[in-house]
Amino acid sequence: MKPIAPGTVIFHRYRGYGVLTSVNLLTGWVAARFGDEARSLDLNLSTDDIQHADGELILFQIATPDRMPHARLMAMVRELHRAGYQRLYLYSWPKPSGMHWRWQLFTGPRNWMHRPWREGWYGSGADYNFNPVMGWGDAPGATAEELAHALAKFDPEGLARALGRDEDHTIWFDAVCKALLPNYMFSLSLESHSTVEPVPLTVIPVRNKISAYGGAALPWPPGWARMWTGHPILMSAVANPAVSSLDELG
Repeated sequence: MKPIAPGTVIFHRYRGYGVLTSVNLLTGWVAARFGDEARSLDLNLSTDDIQHADGELILFQIATPDRMPHARLMAMVRELHRAGYQRLYLYSWPKPSGMHWRWQLFTGPRNWMHRPWREGWYGSGADYNFNPVMGWGDAPGATAEELAHALAKFDPEGLARALGRDEDHTIWFDAVCKALLPNYMFSLSLESHSTVEPVPLTVIPVRNKISAYGGAALPWPPGWARMWTGHPILMSAVANPAVSSLDELG
Protein backbone atom coordinates (compact mmCIF):
# COMPACT_ATOMS: atom_id res chain seq x y z
CA MET A 1 0.00 0.00 0.00
CA LYS A 2 1.19 3.50 -0.77
CA PRO A 3 2.29 5.58 2.23
CA ILE A 4 -0.29 7.60 4.11
CA ALA A 5 0.93 10.85 5.62
CA PRO A 6 -0.02 14.50 6.03
CA GLY A 7 -0.02 15.98 2.54
CA THR A 8 -1.24 12.81 0.80
CA VAL A 9 -3.81 13.60 -1.91
CA ILE A 10 -6.93 11.43 -1.63
CA PHE A 11 -10.27 10.98 -3.39
CA HIS A 12 -13.53 10.70 -1.46
CA ARG A 13 -16.66 9.34 -3.08
CA TYR A 14 -18.82 12.28 -2.04
CA ARG A 15 -16.30 15.07 -1.41
CA GLY A 16 -13.97 14.63 -4.36
CA TYR A 17 -10.24 15.31 -4.13
CA GLY A 18 -8.72 16.42 -0.85
CA VAL A 19 -5.50 16.49 1.15
CA LEU A 20 -4.79 14.73 4.43
CA THR A 21 -3.88 17.20 7.16
CA SER A 22 -3.24 14.66 9.92
CA VAL A 23 -3.07 10.89 10.30
CA ASN A 24 -3.03 8.30 13.06
CA LEU A 25 -1.50 5.06 11.82
CA LEU A 26 -2.43 3.29 15.04
CA THR A 27 -6.20 3.88 14.84
CA GLY A 28 -6.75 4.66 11.16
CA TRP A 29 -8.36 8.04 11.82
CA VAL A 30 -7.33 10.90 9.53
CA ALA A 31 -8.32 14.51 8.94
CA ALA A 32 -8.71 15.83 5.40
CA ARG A 33 -9.51 19.16 3.80
CA PHE A 34 -11.49 19.31 0.56
CA GLY A 35 -11.59 22.20 -1.90
CA ASP A 36 -11.86 25.60 -0.29
CA GLU A 37 -13.45 24.31 2.91
CA ALA A 38 -12.04 26.07 5.95
CA ARG A 39 -12.45 23.13 8.29
CA SER A 40 -11.05 19.62 7.96
CA LEU A 41 -13.20 16.52 8.00
CA ASP A 42 -12.46 13.54 10.25
CA LEU A 43 -12.50 10.23 8.38
CA ASN A 44 -11.70 6.62 9.16
CA LEU A 45 -9.55 4.68 6.71
CA SER A 46 -11.32 1.43 7.59
CA THR A 47 -14.94 2.50 7.11
CA ASP A 48 -15.03 5.61 4.90
CA ASP A 49 -14.76 5.34 1.12
CA ILE A 50 -11.30 6.83 0.62
CA GLN A 51 -8.87 6.24 -2.22
CA HIS A 52 -5.51 7.58 -3.32
CA ALA A 53 -5.69 10.27 -5.98
CA ASP A 54 -4.89 7.74 -8.72
CA GLY A 55 -7.78 5.50 -7.70
CA GLU A 56 -5.80 2.94 -5.66
CA LEU A 57 -7.86 1.76 -2.72
CA ILE A 58 -6.64 2.45 0.80
CA LEU A 59 -7.03 -0.95 2.44
CA PHE A 60 -6.12 -0.03 5.99
CA GLN A 61 -7.52 -3.18 7.56
CA ILE A 62 -5.98 -5.57 5.02
CA ALA A 63 -2.61 -3.91 4.38
CA THR A 64 -1.96 -1.95 7.54
CA PRO A 65 0.99 0.48 7.41
CA ASP A 66 3.91 0.34 9.82
CA ARG A 67 3.07 2.19 13.02
CA MET A 68 6.75 2.25 14.01
CA PRO A 69 9.82 3.10 11.92
CA HIS A 70 12.18 0.50 13.33
CA ALA A 71 11.93 -2.12 10.56
CA ARG A 72 12.65 0.52 7.92
CA LEU A 73 15.58 1.76 10.00
CA MET A 74 16.92 -1.79 10.27
CA ALA A 75 16.80 -2.16 6.49
CA MET A 76 18.63 1.14 6.03
CA VAL A 77 21.34 0.28 8.55
CA ARG A 78 21.91 -3.07 6.84
CA GLU A 79 22.38 -1.30 3.50
CA LEU A 80 24.88 1.12 5.04
CA HIS A 81 26.77 -1.78 6.66
CA ARG A 82 27.12 -3.35 3.21
CA ALA A 83 28.46 -0.04 1.91
CA GLY A 84 31.25 -0.01 4.51
CA TYR A 85 29.58 1.98 7.32
CA GLN A 86 29.81 -0.89 9.78
CA ARG A 87 30.26 1.35 12.82
CA LEU A 88 26.65 2.46 12.61
CA TYR A 89 24.40 1.08 15.35
CA LEU A 90 20.67 1.08 16.06
CA TYR A 91 19.40 1.16 19.64
CA SER A 92 15.68 0.73 20.37
CA TRP A 93 13.81 0.64 23.66
CA PRO A 94 10.20 1.05 24.88
CA LYS A 95 8.65 4.19 26.25
CA PRO A 96 7.33 3.87 29.84
CA SER A 97 3.79 3.38 28.54
CA GLY A 98 4.87 0.36 26.51
CA MET A 99 2.74 1.54 23.57
CA HIS A 100 5.57 2.99 21.48
CA TRP A 101 9.28 2.40 21.07
CA ARG A 102 12.07 4.93 20.84
CA TRP A 103 15.03 4.60 18.48
CA GLN A 104 18.51 6.06 18.22
CA LEU A 105 21.27 5.75 15.65
CA PHE A 106 24.83 6.27 16.83
CA THR A 107 28.34 5.83 15.46
CA GLY A 108 31.88 5.36 16.67
CA PRO A 109 32.74 3.00 19.54
CA ARG A 110 30.10 0.36 20.16
CA ASN A 111 29.06 1.36 23.67
CA TRP A 112 25.41 0.52 24.22
CA MET A 113 24.99 2.48 27.45
CA HIS A 114 27.04 5.60 26.58
CA ARG A 115 25.81 6.45 23.12
CA PRO A 116 26.75 9.77 21.50
CA TRP A 117 23.68 11.84 20.60
CA ARG A 118 23.39 13.81 17.38
CA GLU A 119 20.45 16.03 16.48
CA GLY A 120 18.05 14.23 14.16
CA TRP A 121 19.48 10.77 14.85
CA TYR A 122 16.74 9.71 17.27
CA GLY A 123 12.97 9.58 17.44
CA SER A 124 9.93 7.67 18.61
CA GLY A 125 7.13 5.59 17.22
CA ALA A 126 4.79 8.05 18.91
CA ASP A 127 5.93 10.74 16.46
CA TYR A 128 6.13 8.40 13.47
CA ASN A 129 2.54 7.35 14.11
CA PHE A 130 1.35 10.84 13.13
CA ASN A 131 3.99 11.66 10.49
CA PRO A 132 5.77 8.58 9.06
CA VAL A 133 9.18 10.10 8.36
CA MET A 134 12.51 9.89 10.19
CA GLY A 135 13.04 13.65 10.18
CA TRP A 136 16.15 14.12 8.03
CA GLY A 137 14.49 15.17 4.78
CA ASP A 138 13.17 11.73 3.85
CA ALA A 139 9.81 11.15 2.20
CA PRO A 140 7.06 8.86 3.54
CA GLY A 141 7.58 5.35 2.22
CA ALA A 142 11.18 5.96 1.17
CA THR A 143 13.19 2.81 0.45
CA ALA A 144 16.23 1.79 2.49
CA GLU A 145 18.52 3.22 -0.18
CA GLU A 146 16.58 6.50 -0.30
CA LEU A 147 16.69 6.76 3.50
CA ALA A 148 20.45 6.25 3.45
CA HIS A 149 20.95 8.93 0.80
CA ALA A 150 18.74 11.35 2.74
CA LEU A 151 20.72 10.74 5.95
CA ALA A 152 24.02 11.25 4.13
CA LYS A 153 22.76 14.55 2.76
CA PHE A 154 21.34 15.63 6.12
CA ASP A 155 24.48 14.92 8.18
CA PRO A 156 27.48 13.85 6.07
CA GLU A 157 29.90 14.53 8.93
CA GLY A 158 27.96 12.30 11.31
CA LEU A 159 27.64 9.47 8.83
CA ALA A 160 31.35 9.67 7.98
CA ARG A 161 32.06 8.64 11.58
CA ALA A 162 30.40 5.30 10.84
CA LEU A 163 33.02 4.34 8.26
CA GLY A 164 35.05 1.38 9.43
CA ARG A 165 34.77 -2.31 10.22
CA ASP A 166 32.84 -4.04 12.97
CA GLU A 167 32.41 -7.51 11.56
CA ASP A 168 30.95 -9.09 14.72
CA HIS A 169 28.12 -6.61 14.93
CA THR A 170 27.55 -6.58 11.16
CA ILE A 171 27.16 -10.37 11.07
CA TRP A 172 24.76 -10.27 14.03
CA PHE A 173 22.72 -7.41 12.58
CA ASP A 174 22.39 -9.02 9.14
CA ALA A 175 21.21 -12.29 10.70
CA VAL A 176 18.61 -10.52 12.85
CA CYS A 177 17.36 -8.56 9.81
CA LYS A 178 16.94 -11.79 7.83
CA ALA A 179 14.92 -13.29 10.69
CA LEU A 180 12.69 -10.26 11.42
CA LEU A 181 12.18 -8.03 8.37
CA PRO A 182 9.80 -6.75 7.16
CA ASN A 183 7.25 -7.47 9.91
CA TYR A 184 9.20 -7.31 13.17
CA MET A 185 11.74 -5.22 15.07
CA PHE A 186 14.01 -5.91 18.04
CA SER A 187 14.01 -4.10 21.37
CA LEU A 188 17.08 -3.66 23.58
CA SER A 189 15.59 -3.25 27.02
CA LEU A 190 16.39 -4.98 30.30
CA GLU A 191 13.69 -3.26 32.33
CA SER A 192 11.24 -6.17 32.13
CA HIS A 193 13.85 -8.92 32.47
CA SER A 194 15.99 -10.34 35.21
CA THR A 195 19.64 -9.44 34.76
CA VAL A 196 20.71 -12.73 36.33
CA GLU A 197 19.59 -15.18 33.64
CA PRO A 198 19.90 -14.54 29.88
CA VAL A 199 16.67 -14.16 27.94
CA PRO A 200 16.00 -14.12 24.19
CA LEU A 201 16.06 -10.85 22.31
CA THR A 202 12.69 -9.08 22.56
CA VAL A 203 10.82 -8.99 19.21
CA ILE A 204 7.88 -6.65 18.48
CA PRO A 205 5.54 -6.51 15.43
CA VAL A 206 5.76 -3.15 13.62
CA ARG A 207 2.14 -3.06 12.49
CA ASN A 208 -1.30 -4.12 13.62
CA LYS A 209 -2.78 -7.51 12.72
CA ILE A 210 0.64 -9.20 12.71
CA SER A 211 0.85 -12.29 14.89
CA ALA A 212 3.42 -12.47 17.64
CA TYR A 213 6.88 -13.55 16.55
CA GLY A 214 7.09 -17.32 16.45
CA GLY A 215 10.59 -17.87 15.16
CA ALA A 216 13.64 -19.16 16.97
CA ALA A 217 15.10 -17.18 19.87
CA LEU A 218 17.54 -14.52 18.72
CA PRO A 219 20.79 -13.51 20.44
CA TRP A 220 21.56 -10.11 21.89
CA PRO A 221 24.11 -7.86 20.15
CA PRO A 222 27.86 -8.45 20.52
CA GLY A 223 29.16 -6.75 23.64
CA TRP A 224 25.92 -7.17 25.57
CA ALA A 225 27.17 -10.02 27.75
CA ARG A 226 28.84 -7.58 30.11
CA MET A 227 25.44 -6.02 30.79
CA TRP A 228 24.33 -9.10 32.70
CA THR A 229 25.30 -9.54 36.31
CA GLY A 230 24.95 -13.32 36.27
CA HIS A 231 25.75 -15.81 33.56
CA PRO A 232 27.07 -14.43 30.25
CA ILE A 233 24.58 -14.29 27.40
CA LEU A 234 24.69 -17.17 24.97
CA MET A 235 25.30 -15.32 21.72
CA SER A 236 23.71 -18.03 19.60
CA ALA A 237 20.13 -18.98 18.86
CA VAL A 238 19.68 -22.72 19.06
CA ALA A 239 18.26 -24.35 15.94
CA ASN A 240 18.28 -21.08 13.98
CA PRO A 241 20.55 -21.46 10.95
CA ALA A 242 20.38 -17.71 10.28
CA VAL A 243 22.46 -17.00 13.38
CA SER A 244 24.47 -20.19 13.70
CA SER A 245 27.64 -18.25 12.88
CA LEU A 246 27.21 -16.10 15.98
CA ASP A 247 28.18 -18.75 18.52
CA GLU A 248 31.37 -17.04 19.60
CA LEU A 249 30.12 -13.45 19.69
CA GLY A 250 29.69 -11.63 22.96
